[in-house]
Amino acid sequence: MSHLPESSRRQALKFLATVPMLPLGALSVGSLLSGCASSAGSAGASSTSPFVSATFQGMAAPSLANPAAMATTTVASSLRVARQDGSVSDYQLGHQTFFVTGDMVPDGKGGQVVAGGYYDILNRPIIDRSYPGKERQMFSDCPDGSSLLQLPQAKVDGIKGKPVFAVVQFEYTTRNQAGDDTYGTLPSPIAVLTLDQNQATGHLSLVKYHNIDTSEVNGLWITCGASLSPWNTHLSSEEYEPDAFDANDMRFKSFSHKLFGDSLIANPYHYGHLPEVTVNPDGTGSVVKHFCMGRISHELVQVMPDKRTVLMGDDATNGGLFMFVADKAANLSAGTLYVAKWTQTSGVGPGSANLSWIKLGHASSKEIEALANTLKPQEIMDVKTADPKDTSYKRIRFSGKDNWVKIMPGKEKAAAFLETHRYAAFVGASLGFTKMEGTTVNAKDKVAYSAMSYIQASMVDGTTDIHVQGPKSGAVYAINLTGAQKDQSGAGIDSEWVPVSMAAPAALVGEDLSTPDALGNISHADKVANPDNIKFSEKLRTLFIGEDSGRHVNNFLWAYNVDTKKLDRLLSCPAGAESTGLHAVDDINGWTYIMSNFQHPGDWEKGLHDKVQPTLDPLVRANFKDRFGAAVGYLTAVPKGIQLG
Repeated sequence: MSHLPESSRRQALKFLATVPMLPLGALSVGSLLSGCASSAGSAGASSTSPFVSATFQGMAAPSLANPAAMATTTVASSLRVARQDGSVSDYQLGHQTFFVTGDMVPDGKGGQVVAGGYYDILNRPIIDRSYPGKERQMFSDCPDGSSLLQLPQAKVDGIKGKPVFAVVQFEYTTRNQAGDDTYGTLPSPIAVLTLDQNQATGHLSLVKYHNIDTSEVNGLWITCGASLSPWNTHLSSEEYEPDAFDANDMRFKSFSHKLFGDSLIANPYHYGHLPEVTVNPDGTGSVVKHFCMGRISHELVQVMPDKRTVLMGDDATNGGLFMFVADKAANLSAGTLYVAKWTQTSGVGPGSANLSWIKLGHASSKEIEALANTLKPQEIMDVKTADPKDTSYKRIRFSGKDNWVKIMPGKEKAAAFLETHRYAAFVGASLGFTKMEGTTVNAKDKVAYSAMSYIQASMVDGTTDIHVQGPKSGAVYAINLTGAQKDQSGAGIDSEWVPVSMAAPAALVGEDLSTPDALGNISHADKVANPDNIKFSEKLRTLFIGEDSGRHVNNFLWAYNVDTKKLDRLLSCPAGAESTGLHAVDDINGWTYIMSNFQHPGDWEKGLHDKVQPTLDPLVRANFKDRFGAAVGYLTAVPKGIQLG
């Protein structure tokens, strides 16, 4: 119950009544009122007593009783921090935005640039000419992976508090102005944001937007999830690697045309790798690609505390669980690539298994890049899509279909690092996962977590050694990590962070509904559905989970306490949008943040959104640039940020 004075309450309601289309970043009515109700002493009180624990209080899912709350980012959750001296600090949570894509934002040089804007290989703006008379620079409606970091000796003009940097990547754009599908046809932009951290409130404001030049790495392809490395760099992704054997891939040809001005220039072997972004003290940045970490559907990787072991999700049908062990700490330019073998211990629900490891090869990035520059696909392996009736070929599953594969003599290394999916299946790995998305680690307990967005197709159809029941709503698996492991050949694996078994905690398994609920949800609204972005906070002992669900009308951001097993809904995205950009930051200059973006608001799916679309579509269009814009921002507390101490 709110204790807001009635006059103030009426004022707030009167204000909201004048803004029926909630602006981006606004809270729901309930959030705004409860935010006003938080006293400065409660929400902003600081204590020198050490932090003990944190407890989230979740929110209900919004409904058509408040359409505006369904049509924007809504937060009505809170956080209670307990300390050793018995004191508590209560924080009313809210979402703050840096920009909506398509906004004009400061470039740090006295000018402005388009947030999320696209550029070709010569760094010229890519223009949307699909609607004559309304030509404009194309910009993304799909911001995704984010990293928040600080640098020693950072210096950027315009900072009044302390400089903090965020790296934000843009996965794709859904459509052009004419409504044509543009998924995967544009080179993904990636930007460094210089943020001014207010030392009184902890709140962040945008001072400078720097678009990173990606021409040295031939542009970026479908950059999805991301993570911050232990050495303070942004580890990006390139998912759904283009099939080098598909000469008629019109999406890849369009990408090449937009990037290079010629549909035949782009080389598919230059994409599907792991880009790494280094931020400079002046708010600029640079990018390299690591060709030695497997050419797979990179989604969101996690570097372990040893700064050498990297666990990699693989967002594909017939995907695998991959691991890279670098030769040197904090250096991903050379190392050994492994893929997991699943030995099933249960097929009930999402199933469980013991894991063993197959070594695919050792290489440096320069070595594999040279092969990518010179080899044609047919020089690496022979691939047929119909049975050649020849025993020298091996049948594998690739992207949901049968392939018959033969490796060319002496080309095993090229196959391992440039045709990783096919080669991993060829050597007997478990290439049966579907949409393995984000990966993160609970270092204290030596447990990794991996989001399986949809458990379907190759995981349930009996075509691989992974054969479980589901659900289609997906699950998050907990993966036990240990050392002293050997690969399938008997050679030791030089890591203390090797996955050895995996199973999904009960609270992190989605629930399919036999019939849709009143809003149209086909997965239980009070359980996680189709988890995607996941990040773990060591201090909060909390796993944060963002949804990419075609089964929830609104996608949510969740918090799961690994000690209490309590699951709480923290945030609701606009209907039709996906929760992205997740990054849990325990401490930057004493403040705590949860980075949170969303993408493609109002991406209506037939059957799922039929009941809400007529009401919500005009609201979403009014809030987000006729559905062309999406938000980049973070979850914080109002009126003062979170301090754990």
